[in-house]
Amino acid sequence: MKKIDFEVHFATRGWVEALEKNPGYPRLARDPASGNRRLYYQADAGEPLPDALLEKLLDIDAGRIAAMDAAGVDMAILSLTSPGVEQLEPTAATKLAREANDELARAVAKHPGRLLGYAALSPKDTETAAKEMERAVQDLGLKGWKTHSNYGDSYLDEKRYWPLLAKAEELDAPIYLHPTVPKIKEFWSYGLDLAGPSFGFGAETSLTMMRLVFSGAFDAFPNLKVVIGHYGEGLPFLLDRMDFASNFPHVAADTGAFVPLERRPSDYLKENMWISTSCNYLPAAFLCCQDALGMDRIVFGSDYPYGKMEECLAFLAGRSLSADDERKLYESNAAHLGVTAPGSTR
Repeated sequence: MKKIDFEVHFATRGWVEALEKNPGYPRLARDPASGNRRLYYQADAGEPLPDALLEKLLDIDAGRIAAMDAAGVDMAILSLTSPGVEQLEPTAATKLAREANDELARAVAKHPGRLLGYAALSPKDTETAAKEMERAVQDLGLKGWKTHSNYGDSYLDEKRYWPLLAKAEELDAPIYLHPTVPKIKEFWSYGLDLAGPSFGFGAETSLTMMRLVFSGAFDAFPNLKVVIGHYGEGLPFLLDRMDFASNFPHVAADTGAFVPLERRPSDYLKENMWISTSCNYLPAAFLCCQDALGMDRIVFGSDYPYGKMEECLAFLAGRSLSADDERKLYESNAAHLGVTAPGSTR
């Protein structure tokens, strides 16, 4: 049985330099007090990015393969780390995304059967981003698009971005919807403690997914596939609650009128969403997802290098899964998302 890791991050030197030079936010800079590098989302909100962690992000060659070997991971699907490029100036972000995709494709070609990738895009230049998604998938062999919970001033469900959803469906390219720091100001009342990984990251990502549901995007693009990490950012827990209302309207793109959704909100999550296991080691969270969605919808993700592959695998080994469920988790569910490891025993 192969182990395929769906959430693994990388960075490029170009991305680092762009964030160091960015006159606004997000920005990479040294904390003047400690000298440590931080990723600043606001002047007083900097997430630590130690040199050792950055070097792991930058290494998509021998060191990355060695880390996978040590953990027992057969294949990793790499994606440009948060905050990606979406909040940068669109022209510069388009160039940066293309360069990152090319660099990722070279790493995949150098390590066939071990590395795969999700494309980075600059969605605000929507027409160019759609062409880049097509190039990344069809020419470079990348497996989908990794995007973030907001674009600084907008969300993925907005109609301006629907050409990207259409292109993802056309290419059968999954969208990995990943957190970044929330744009909603109330998340910042208590700094990164509230806005960061402990709450705000996941809360806004689940909001973005529900915005996609209520926008009617999955009615317009019924074969769209979305992957969400950290056990679906709490959404499996809410499957019953989200269907509690008496009707489920969305705004029709052509008329602006409110019309009913074609399915219950929970149905879209059950039929268009997969979740990964990244960096949540609460047994009850796993059991909730297993019961709410079934093992057909859960894939292995470690969140490396922010999370440890070994720690995630040790947690999953303690879930007392059947051999069939283990195979779904680590290998066979990946096939529904366009990924098959060499030597797979599907």
